[in-house]
Amino acid sequence: MKRGYKIMKLTLSGRKKVVIYIVIALCLKLDLHAQDPHFSQFYANAIYTNPAFAGSTHHGRFVSNARNQWSRISGTFTTLSAAYDEHYDIINGGIGLIVTRDQAGVGLLTTNSISGMYSYQIPINKYVTVRAAIQGSLIQKTLEFGNYTWGDQIMKRSGIVKPVTGESPANPSIFIPNVSAGAVVYTKIFYGGFALHNITEPNQSFWNSYTVKNPIHRRITAHSGIQIQINKAKNAKNAQMISPNILFMQQGPFTELDLGMYYNRGPYIIGGYYRQTSENPDAFIVLLGLRREKLRIGYSYDATLSNARPGAPASHEISVAFELRKRTPKTRVRVIRCPEF
Repeated sequence: MKRGYKIMKLTLSGRKKVVIYIVIALCLKLDLHAQDPHFSQFYANAIYTNPAFAGSTHHGRFVSNARNQWSRISGTFTTLSAAYDEHYDIINGGIGLIVTRDQAGVGLLTTNSISGMYSYQIPINKYVTVRAAIQGSLIQKTLEFGNYTWGDQIMKRSGIVKPVTGESPANPSIFIPNVSAGAVVYTKIFYGGFALHNITEPNQSFWNSYTVKNPIHRRITAHSGIQIQINKAKNAKNAQMISPNILFMQQGPFTELDLGMYYNRGPYIIGGYYRQTSENPDAFIVLLGLRREKLRIGYSYDATLSNARPGAPASHEISVAFELRKRTPKTRVRVIRCPEF
């Protein structure tokens, strides 16, 4: 999914790099509304994708993700997240906590957020289960006003940048409360879910919030997949499984469709995804994963397919997960069997 901000300063030197920025800006429409950060390994960061995944395993799990979008360009998007979730029998559901940090530009716009969520398990029958969740968040956005170059600082003919702007300074930091929700329905081989983030579309304006409205648009996510075992190996190391998946997201005028599949043989996972946005083919994603008893490591490479490829050929993402608490499975806890990357 493409992300853009209403204002952005070019931080690269040299005519060639400036031209690259201009091309990317034209291709990706950076003058449009901002979007939430996103991850290519959306099941590695499951509770970020859908809060209903909180507590959906038999163990407490800690997950961290790091994403560098368009890595060849200095000062684009760098996103970090850390999350923990676990199921608790006493509340018949799961609790989750996730912290994210997103930087756009060289310190120009920084977004920090902390979110807590609760998911409730609802057995429909012995085969079908539903988990429904609510999430509350607090977002902090910080704007480095002095690092931007405004229109009145640039001379029309000479291009000289004046040291002072007539623009009204923005609030350096704002805090935004936010609410999200989600649900997942699943069996032993099928899962499908729906999440709605930024339900109230809170205002993120750095100027007078009573007169200037710049909402964080609702982010709609729908996802589904199946787990198909392709052999009957008695040893888990030799078990083989394929997992076709689909994920759709929409936020404001932007849409994203991910179609792909994972192949799992014992502890090794390989996957591939094609991502299509509302404007153009966006990327082909290759994923490699390793699963040990209490450790999971994933790496994904996004190969750009759009016209931005000459200046932004790729993005990289790494995920690391730990099982911190192992519990004895109980009949009351119905685990969601879905990919882990």
